[in-house]
Amino acid sequence: MSKYLIAEIKDNRPVNKNHNLLVLDSPGIPETPSPGQFYMVGIEGTNDPLLKRPFSLFREGNGEIHFLYRIKGKGTGLLRQMEKGEKVSLLGPLGNGYPLPPKNITPLLIAGGIGIASLFPLAAKLSDSAILFYGGRTGDELLMLDELKGMVKELIISTDNGSAGKKGTVIDVLNIFLTSNSQLLTSNLLLYACGPSPMLEAVSRVASEKGIKGYISTEGNMACGVGACLSCAVNTKKGYKRVCKEGPVFAIEEIVW
Repeated sequence: MSKYLIAEIKDNRPVNKNHNLLVLDSPGIPETPSPGQFYMVGIEGTNDPLLKRPFSLFREGNGEIHFLYRIKGKGTGLLRQMEKGEKVSLLGPLGNGYPLPPKNITPLLIAGGIGIASLFPLAAKLSDSAILFYGGRTGDELLMLDELKGMVKELIISTDNGSAGKKGTVIDVLNIFLTSNSQLLTSNLLLYACGPSPMLEAVSRVASEKGIKGYISTEGNMACGVGACLSCAVNTKKGYKRVCKEGPVFAIEEIVW
């Protein structure tokens, strides 16, 4: 059940020049959110910008809720300037999260850039059973690596320019892994992916070619976050569906690219 509430900022620290980690006091959070769900976050006391921004759940617990966000426009630019003790408004948790894998299934998590914000709580929940592929154009786009290294069974880093980890896209590295580990039965694998749309389309293509099931978290330009405005609709094999309501997580074979 989602809820509107006001939360106080406990920390709002830069992770790098383009990303911040927002830490909020969360005594009013109505329930434990699931990995893959999101919140609509707004600056309290102002209507400029008018619309809240959707932020994936990054971490929750000990009376706090964390959001890892990219500074992209006016709203996130203003949010980055906010300090401890100031207030933000929240609506959430919203959307549908990632279904957990059955026993004896190896989860392969594929994150691109800020897509790690959505997959981070799933990686924490799956812990030493998950293999995480994390890629970016450069090493500067890879976030929270120190925490990730001790969290998953295996962390495979890649960058387009080779400045960190393996050189190549995260899809290149995923294909090499699947080819090198051909003894793994595709029926024993489950993909989870979040990142830019071209990456998600490529992951879906790999899944189709290899016969691997999985889930992707899609992005959409949201205005309301609750399914009323229809601005975040995506095309699926069963017609258009709302990212904020039926998503943001969809079965990997469901999206029409």
